[in-house]
Amino acid sequence: MAAVPNIKACVFDVFGTVVDWRNGVARHAAAVAMRKGVELDPIAFADAWRGRYQPQMETVRSGKRPWTILDVLHRESLVALLPQFGLEGKLSEAEIDDFNRAWHDLSPWPDVVSGLTRLKKKLIIGPQSNGNIAIMVNLAKNQGLPWDVILGAEVVRNYKPMPQSYIDCCRVLALPPEQVMMVAAHNYDLAAAQKQGLSTGFVPRPTEKGPDQKTDLKADGNWTVVAKDFNDLAQQLGA
Repeated sequence: MAAVPNIKACVFDVFGTVVDWRNGVARHAAAVAMRKGVELDPIAFADAWRGRYQPQMETVRSGKRPWTILDVLHRESLVALLPQFGLEGKLSEAEIDDFNRAWHDLSPWPDVVSGLTRLKKKLIIGPQSNGNIAIMVNLAKNQGLPWDVILGAEVVRNYKPMPQSYIDCCRVLALPPEQVMMVAAHNYDLAAAQKQGLSTGFVPRPTEKGPDQKTDLKADGNWTVVAKDFNDLAQQLGA
């Protein structure tokens, strides 16, 4: 690890780093299936929905379509998955909208709220997520996430790991990149942020993708801080 610089702000990846998307989405899928009398594997549904996440964003990153928020991309993915899981024709448009809001109601990992609360006493904290503002605000309200500011894709109009997403995050905070720490459980996210001069903090989430997760089990770069959880991160940053 490099020496910790004078950090003024920590910005966070959210899906996987802050919240447990897999079990949260599975919980919503199970509830929908029960109401509709359909048998499905809720974990498989969550994995399939998440599996469309990067390909959908790539249609925007590549310029194949204009800027589109994640709620819209998630809904398109959901509609495409309904036939595969026996739900085609069983949900009204309003019910599909409600199901799509599963991503607005995901539980944080156990260390998150206490760790963020500690960090907030010393630093500016906020999400730098690919999720749009409504998702981030609702997650914060539903789960007590004490953000100072909502940043992320809709603010900077770029999806990570595009370089401009990190550059513009620092710009809106009026801070030099080295004073902004990107915190994530995903090494690729930190590598992209580091290339733009941001400080980096790795916090592993070894069960994000389930018990057989093979990636991001440990830090694989020279990150500024490697912490076991958010409370350890706060400790290392003097919060």
